[in-house]
Amino acid sequence: MTLQKKRALHIGGASWLLLGAMHGGALADDPPTQLPDITVTAPSPIQRHRTAPTRAPVHVVRAAPSRNRERAATVQPAQAAPAPAPQQGVLPVVTDQFATVTVVPNEELRRSGGATLGDLLFSKPGITGSSFAPGASSRPIIRGLDVNRVGIVENGLGGGGVSDLGEDHFVPIDPFSTNQIEVVRGPAALRYGSTSIGGVVSATNNRIPDAMPTCVATPFQSYGLPVKAPLADAGGPGCLNVETRTSVSSVNRGVEGGMLLDAGGNNVAVHADVYGRTTSDYSIPSYPYLFDQTRPVNGRQPNSATQSDGASVGASYFFQGGYIGASITQNDSLYHIPGIDGADHQTRIDAHQTKIAVKGEYRPDAAAIDAVRFWVGATDYRHNELGLADPTDLFSDGVRQTFTSKEQEARVEVQMMPFNARFATVTTAFGLQGGHQELTAPSPDNPGALFNGLWSPNNNNRIAGYVFNEFKFTDSTKAQVAGRIEHVDLHGSTPDFPADFLPDGAPQSSVARNPSYTPVSGSVGLIQNLPGDLVGSITAQYVERAPKPAELFSRGAHDATATFDIGNPNLTIETAKSVEVGLRKATGPFRFEVTAYYTRFSNFIYRRLTGVMCGSDFDSCGNGDPSNEGRQAVYSQRDATFRGAEFQSQLDIGPLNGGIWGIENQFDVVRATFIDGSNVPRIPPVRLGSGVYWRDSNWFTRINLVHAFAQNDIAVIGETPTAGYNLLNAEITYNTKLNQSWIGAREMTLGLVGNNLLNQNIRNSVSYTKDEVLMPGLGVRAFANLKF
Repeated sequence: MTLQKKRALHIGGASWLLLGAMHGGALADDPPTQLPDITVTAPSPIQRHRTAPTRAPVHVVRAAPSRNRERAATVQPAQAAPAPAPQQGVLPVVTDQFATVTVVPNEELRRSGGATLGDLLFSKPGITGSSFAPGASSRPIIRGLDVNRVGIVENGLGGGGVSDLGEDHFVPIDPFSTNQIEVVRGPAALRYGSTSIGGVVSATNNRIPDAMPTCVATPFQSYGLPVKAPLADAGGPGCLNVETRTSVSSVNRGVEGGMLLDAGGNNVAVHADVYGRTTSDYSIPSYPYLFDQTRPVNGRQPNSATQSDGASVGASYFFQGGYIGASITQNDSLYHIPGIDGADHQTRIDAHQTKIAVKGEYRPDAAAIDAVRFWVGATDYRHNELGLADPTDLFSDGVRQTFTSKEQEARVEVQMMPFNARFATVTTAFGLQGGHQELTAPSPDNPGALFNGLWSPNNNNRIAGYVFNEFKFTDSTKAQVAGRIEHVDLHGSTPDFPADFLPDGAPQSSVARNPSYTPVSGSVGLIQNLPGDLVGSITAQYVERAPKPAELFSRGAHDATATFDIGNPNLTIETAKSVEVGLRKATGPFRFEVTAYYTRFSNFIYRRLTGVMCGSDFDSCGNGDPSNEGRQAVYSQRDATFRGAEFQSQLDIGPLNGGIWGIENQFDVVRATFIDGSNVPRIPPVRLGSGVYWRDSNWFTRINLVHAFAQNDIAVIGETPTAGYNLLNAEITYNTKLNQSWIGAREMTLGLVGNNLLNQNIRNSVSYTKDEVLMPGLGVRAFANLKF
């Protein structure tokens, strides 16, 4: 059969719908059953963005085949047996990547219930969250690196928003509407830009369908496997799948709910989803303020309530050789900022984002080109920071600061056919990426001031090209060589700051700044299959990063963080040289991954607290006024070294009451110092954890304890030690197939999750407000998901 005929069969088959009732289908990433452990495959590093179901011959356990693999819209023939899925709770170990990949599959997302990406990933080895506003604003931190070194993408496009410009800003990607999350480190991060030195948090969902939905025509047989009906023609009755997700939480009296819909027919697939969440001030174990014992609290973290909602609609058209789709998404969030200043001023953020995304793929019948893929996106983001201008005057409530970001992004990637170079089979992918962003941050408090707001309006343009070359020497040995070159132009203005960043009596004026940078990055990696189903990897990276707008152009008060930020227009390119070594095992009763890494930064950019207090303008810095509330924070550069290690494992001990029980363990450490031996500020502590689990075809239960050691490796100025804690969590989940005559649902998942069961005082050492904000205390979350 010719290549063209094969593709016509696959893509044409995507338009054929399985016969059945409109309520009988399954979402494309739904596990059809809960069976004993099996091994599934994941795409190779270059293949991770192809939509064909081509799989590399390496192993992944429980890395759910969701849409972040961006598969082709193929429907297997009616006689093909559906692939069973592993049981829930099996540790996902990815062995085909050149560096560590942390996978949070759909079933774990539904169990965990994290309201933000930072909350969701808080206890994963090597990852934590910024926790500025728990439950509302918590950005992922990877190996001690945050904001400008951690990329966040949704379906291959940047998440948008301004979460990288302030720890109090929320990430406009909600786990509630997400089907899978991957934290990608190492060479694969070069695909998204040099601002991903730490890694990329990749969230995926079906907002732009990349496969036609399939419907189940008859009730499930034994083991819950769907029975496939004969394929219908493209003009068949169509297909509709609906899922509801709901939960309630005791610690914050939270309620959340939402619905997802997937439908298809006549080569068109449609997706829609809507969700909402509301919480009150959350409960805490004890008094939250370390250095002020005079304020009423009443057992709850003052000013920590949240409210958020969102909706999206998208559609894709499938044709011979590919598809094209688009979506529009609205994210809204109103949340309070805890802490003394936030509570006194009733500070809250009212944020809104509109996002338009387009993506597609075409596979020509060509000898050289395997696939052409593209992504295009535009976001319009705005949030108002609300609060009292005078804490004693309730009528002074209003907008204290506004942030806006308008951003456009486009990326196109061409993947070549593998070719035999005698010494290896070589697969190459070329990519071109470009983007534009416009930022403003005005403050109505000082409309006539020369330096109004956090920065003057500024914009930046960026364009980049990258290439990935993968060499398959044998079935056991693979290598990768990747490179990226960017050009970044930034346009803004700052004052001429004195060397000590304090007023010198001379009048200040705004000076135009138009820096440009051309960072160059590269990586090499090797994967080697070893005896005993072990896989070893080693990677080396050289990554250059251009400074971001906030690092260059800040020169004002940031109300929500209670800081007075001062950028440095003389910042140069930051360089990171990294080596990472890993050993993984994804199959058998003992599954684990262990990684060690070393990164040397030249001209590491960081926000340094000087110990000086400022008011609302530059001239107030260091004047001794006791009403000054802003901590002066200056963007600076120094050489630094990061080194650390991560480990996690699961061991199935043996059968118990018809299921399997086992133990799990985890450990992570990161040590970060400047060239003189002093400490990089706000670094996560050493953590050690262990737990016990039990699972069968329907039930999953576990109890897990993570101990965080005290963090005493702190910066000389502006940081205090953080006490250790014990975080005890437990959960129980029940999943079953249903007779569809019962309320029309075909599958149900119920669960209870207990968080911080020891009701410990937990302070996050990476948070700017850790001495004023405790993490939530003991709480129980109940959830229910139904699929129709």
